[in-house]
Amino acid sequence: MARKAKKKATKKKATKKKTVKKKVVKRGKKKKGTGDLIISKSRTKAAAGINVSGDFYSALDEAVRGLIATAEARAESNGRRTLRPQDL
Repeated sequence: MARKAKKKATKKKATKKKTVKKKVVKRGKKKKGTGDLIISKSRTKAAAGINVSGDFYSALDEAVRGLIATAEARAESNGRRTLRPQDL
């Protein structure tokens, strides 16, 4: 009899276990055309002091990327792997 009672107890424990599913967090998609901007839109608008067009951010981002590329080329031509202010 003791064996039967033991088996029943283990069956009860097995049925009591519940699987917990993790919730999947859905994140909103990025707006098309913004991509990964280097600059911060809110800081740019605050620094401008006047209204800023939506196209301005992408143009500013391209200009900043161009400055970085030029500075990187200058640093490499000088045998450095670190960008410095004089590279701008």
